[in-house]
Amino acid sequence: MKTLKLMPKHSKTGEQMTIGIVSYGAYVPRYRIKIEEIARLWGDDAEALRNGLMVYEKSVPDVDEDAATIAVEAARYAMARSGVDTSRIGAVYTGSESHPYAVKPTSTIVAQAIGATPEMTAADFEFACKAGTAAVQACMGLVGSGMIDLGMAIGADVSQGAPSDALEYTAAAGGVACLIGRKESELAAIIEDTYSFTTDTPDFWRREGMPYPEHGGRFTGEPGYFKHVTNGAKGLLEKIGTKPEDYDYAVFHQPNGKFPSKAAKMLGFTKTQITPGLVVPKIGNTYSGSCLMGIAATLDQAKPGDRIFATAFGSGAGADAFSITVTDRIEEIRNRAPTVSEIIKDPVYIDYARYARHKGKIRLA
Repeated sequence: MKTLKLMPKHSKTGEQMTIGIVSYGAYVPRYRIKIEEIARLWGDDAEALRNGLMVYEKSVPDVDEDAATIAVEAARYAMARSGVDTSRIGAVYTGSESHPYAVKPTSTIVAQAIGATPEMTAADFEFACKAGTAAVQACMGLVGSGMIDLGMAIGADVSQGAPSDALEYTAAAGGVACLIGRKESELAAIIEDTYSFTTDTPDFWRREGMPYPEHGGRFTGEPGYFKHVTNGAKGLLEKIGTKPEDYDYAVFHQPNGKFPSKAAKMLGFTKTQITPGLVVPKIGNTYSGSCLMGIAATLDQAKPGDRIFATAFGSGAGADAFSITVTDRIEEIRNRAPTVSEIIKDPVYIDYARYARHKGKIRLA
C-alpha cells in the first residue's frame, strides 16, 4: 500500500531543513452539557456511557459561534503567542467538517480577521477529523519549499450528532491554530517528520445537504480508527527509527477517551505519556481540532527537549503521524495566551433544551 511522506528534508541548496511550530492557540466554547443530561432525555444508561466512552461532558457552541468564529479565536491566540507580524503569513488553511458555508471559504474570514490579507493564499480543507493536520502538512510543504515564510494551519469544528444517535454524546466544539515556520530561532517545537497512512474506508460520511452524518457504529473501530492510527504510528516510528519509549508524551485522535487509550496500549505507549493531552473527557470530540487540541495541551506543559508523538485520524479514512521536539522558545511564548486548561475551566452547564437551541436542532417546518 502506498503511503504519503511529506517532510522536506533538504532545502534547494542541499542544507538540512528545520520546520516546526512557531506558535499555537486553542479555543473551546464555555458551554457544556453533561452526559447524564443527554442520557436522561433518551432513556439511556448514563453510567454505562460514561464508563464506556470515558467522556463526562462536552462543549457546546453559543448560538452565534460556528467553525469560522472558533477558528478566528484560535488563530488570534496563536498570533498573540507568536509576536510575529501577520504580514509574513503566506497561507491560511482551515480544516473542518462543519464549515459554515458550502461555497465561501472559512480561511479567508480567518485571514482577514488576523490581518494576514491580501498577499497570501487561502483554502479550506476537509478530511473528517484530520483536516487540521492535513492543513499542517500542507503548510509544512509550502514553508519547506520556500514558497511562503509562515503558514497558519487550523482545525476547527462545531460537530453534529443526530438526536439520540451515539455521536450526540461526544460531538463537541473547539479549534486549534498552529503557525508553521522554518526559522530555528522562532520555533517553539520542531516537527522532525510526518507520515500518513490512507485508504478508502467508508466508516463515516455525510452527503451534501444532509444535517447529520451517518456511520457504521461500533463496527467501524477496527477497520477505521485502529487500523489507520496504528499503521500511521508504526510507519513513522519505522521511518525515523524511534520507539515509544523515546517520547515523553503521546497524543492520538480523541473521538472518546477509550479509543486513544487503547491505541496507545496497542502501540506500546503508556498512560503517563498520553494523560497530559487527553482532554476529551472534559470537552468531548472537537473533530478537526481533536488531535491538535491534545498537542496544544501537551505543549502547555512540556519542557524544552521533550519529545511528543502524535497521530491524528480522519474517517474516510486516514491517519497523519508526527514526531515533535520541544525547544527552549516554548518557555518564552507559552504564557502569552491562555492554555487549554485555562480555556476549559469555569464551564457553563446547560440542559438539553438549551443545547438543542444552541445546536440548531429545533427547526421550524
